[in-house]
Amino acid sequence: MRVGIVAQRGNARAAYLAADLRDMLVSEGEGVWIDAATAETIDTPGHDVEELSSCDLVVSIGGDGTFLFAARGAGSTPVLGVNLGEVGFLNAVSPDDALQAVRREVERYRESGSVRYREVPRVTATVESEDLTLTPAINEVTIQGEQRGHGQGITYEVRVDGSLYTSADADGVLVATPTGSTAYNLSEGGPLIHPHIDGLVVTDMVGTGSMPPIVVPSDKEIHARIEQGNAVISTDGSNHRYLETPTSVTLSADPEPARVAGPVSDFFQALNKLE
Repeated sequence: MRVGIVAQRGNARAAYLAADLRDMLVSEGEGVWIDAATAETIDTPGHDVEELSSCDLVVSIGGDGTFLFAARGAGSTPVLGVNLGEVGFLNAVSPDDALQAVRREVERYRESGSVRYREVPRVTATVESEDLTLTPAINEVTIQGEQRGHGQGITYEVRVDGSLYTSADADGVLVATPTGSTAYNLSEGGPLIHPHIDGLVVTDMVGTGSMPPIVVPSDKEIHARIEQGNAVISTDGSNHRYLETPTSVTLSADPEPARVAGPVSDFFQALNKLE
């Protein structure tokens, strides 16, 4: 079995735990690949995070941001999240339980050839004028002006399966998964969505004349037409791309979900940490 490890950058506790996991796995005869930044911290050979898709399990040590970074490289490989952050919707394992939790998944792999995981939806965005498809997002895709604030936003319209839903001047617009409903979407006034709901939420970011946020079934296609403004599109807060307007972006549920390994976090318990 090959296990990938990604630790939160600049976090000594995460680096120490990564070293402990490496030592345990190596002593038990398992292969270990560590992302380049973590490897430099603990003085061991490293791999680009994109190479971790060749692993059988990836362990993310940090907050949800670290998990999202690890998942972008992991592709369809299950990611087990060790929570060093405040909330941890994606990270269900505590640092004290990390070694045992990873050992349990290794034992499952030895017995059955796979680890325990659940699938979570991702949203993908295609920029039609550039024939560009961005890396799918576990949380959200945002389209916004270069800066927040009056006069810095974009003018756009949003259609759902061809039907006009809203047209507005706003700082931007985002499309989030149920997982992402607790993140940027929530801070922009969007609704919380239970993880068992199969849908996507469209939320205007400080819009003028816009409609309230809407949750649509995940089999619907969302079409955003950006009429004017200096627009930037990003997935999960990264992969920023500048767009020449006018342009159109199609957003939809990605056919390949992300895989979250290990135990399931308690959604409502995690919500209480937001207060």
